[in-house]
Amino acid sequence: MHGPRFVRAAAAVLLVAAVAKCDLFGIAHAADAVQWRVDVQVATVAGLAHHDAKAVWDQLRVGDALQLVREADNAHDRSAVRVDWQGRVLGYLPAADNADVARQLDRGQALDAHVTAIAKYRNHRRRLELRITRVLGGAAGDTHPAPAERPR
Repeated sequence: MHGPRFVRAAAAVLLVAAVAKCDLFGIAHAADAVQWRVDVQVATVAGLAHHDAKAVWDQLRVGDALQLVREADNAHDRSAVRVDWQGRVLGYLPAADNADVARQLDRGQALDAHVTAIAKYRNHRRRLELRITRVLGGAAGDTHPAPAERPR
């Protein structure tokens, strides 16, 4: 019988061989592929009536990626975070809810945002909800499943 040292040494050799085989065939290491997403915030976009949301409303879909753009020089809100979709300004994160996201963007944190709910009411008001996630491991913008639509 082999002792515990032999078993550990054999396991280490097998692990090194597996990693070498991955390198040989161009397969990504499992550790490199691990990516965690942590929910930072769910918010409703403010100012939809004052920007491009009306022009692109019928094209927006649940799961669409949104861009968060920090506007540190905004005259109305020093913590302003603009919400864009395909280069069009939709609105802003509400002033009451933007400080944490602004701070993370200022620190260079990788944040993703996706549409989670879309509503248009009979009085022509619009509501756009988004989910902001922080990427841990990997890079922001990597493909991942779209968040499930929330009940209205």
